[in-house]
Amino acid sequence: MSLHALRGMNDILPPSTSVWQEIEQKARDVFGRYGYREIRTPALEEMGVFTRTIGDTTDIVEKEMYVFQDRGGKWVALRPEGTASIVRAYIEHNLSQEDAVARFFYIGPMYRYDRPQKGRFRQFYQLGVEVFGIASPRLDAEVINMLDLYFRGLGLNDIEMEINSLGCPICRPKFQKAFFNFLHQNESKLCPDCKRRMERNPLRALDCKQEGCRQLAAEGPSIQDHLCDACEKDFDIVLETLGMLGSGYKINPKIVRGLDYYLKTTFEFTSTSLGAQNAVAGGGRYDGLVRLMGGPNVPGFGFAVGLERLVDLLQAERGTSSGSGRNGVFIAAVGDKALPEAVKLAAQIRSQGIAVDLDYEGKSLKSQMRRADKIGARYVLLLGETELSKKIVSLRDMETAQQEEVPLAALPGRLKKP
Repeated sequence: MSLHALRGMNDILPPSTSVWQEIEQKARDVFGRYGYREIRTPALEEMGVFTRTIGDTTDIVEKEMYVFQDRGGKWVALRPEGTASIVRAYIEHNLSQEDAVARFFYIGPMYRYDRPQKGRFRQFYQLGVEVFGIASPRLDAEVINMLDLYFRGLGLNDIEMEINSLGCPICRPKFQKAFFNFLHQNESKLCPDCKRRMERNPLRALDCKQEGCRQLAAEGPSIQDHLCDACEKDFDIVLETLGMLGSGYKINPKIVRGLDYYLKTTFEFTSTSLGAQNAVAGGGRYDGLVRLMGGPNVPGFGFAVGLERLVDLLQAERGTSSGSGRNGVFIAAVGDKALPEAVKLAAQIRSQGIAVDLDYEGKSLKSQMRRADKIGARYVLLLGETELSKKIVSLRDMETAQQEEVPLAALPGRLKKP
């Protein structure tokens, strides 16, 4: 009997892992410059953390969450998204008492029992940002611009930002009523799920993936025509600040996001290279969420990035699975006397912060050179009896195919040269 990974839960193998590491490190660099600190929460939470926040009419809660009873009889769930867990941690540890403003970023796996397809899996990875304690719409624009700069820093070109305002508890009910009336008049065109949800949450039709519902929603009333004066002013400030910071945008009145806790600013980054599932990232404002979960009445804003889709985009743009050129050193030792010296030399070079690999089995030089080429080594150090007697190594540059003799004492400095 052969063992396989569960459907929709995939292994991430080298050399693809180098792209993942690049994405994660770039996030730490960029978000860190804005004052965000990393937070790590458990993958398993009480079910109520998500059912109270995401919304019981969403596909996530109704169809996709991994929910089960543990041995103590408690209902638990694998996290389907990151925000609710971070809000739970923010409340549980009284982080609002440490600082009126809290900025976090996270990287980790999420779980949804969804139909596996390109860029969409049952275990998938997200990185995201959450900030608590700032209600200003200029903060919205700063966070969106930060994400824009992050994507640009990775070299992504085929990406577009779409933005909308969902209004507030004052103006959104008027839009919901108008949208409900529109759906009611066209109920025969709705899918069974949208018909069932129509009474409780008609806006779910805006997030439906069924083509008929998408076409119908596009013909319906626009939230932009129902914003109150305060929400309209806030949205104008967001757009003005984005323009000032140099981020382009497209207003899309149909963006609602898939979770119930959003209000006011909401946005997505999309790419035409991803097909039907074209969203790379999305987020928005959720000022009432912390209070809903039993915490203080503080505003919140955040986003999440789907890492699988981001990796697909980077690999498509670069035309490579690794995203990096040759690097590191391979030591090819020839002869019984050379191997102990090669082991010692490898330790010395590694202490200089340089990656080193070598052959421990006494294989032929030809075999070792094939190995060096296969792992993508930038340099090969040839070490045999001649080199040992002269206290040198023969250094071969695998990119240029040039070879030179280098004294052992000068080797670390030579390897650090570009």
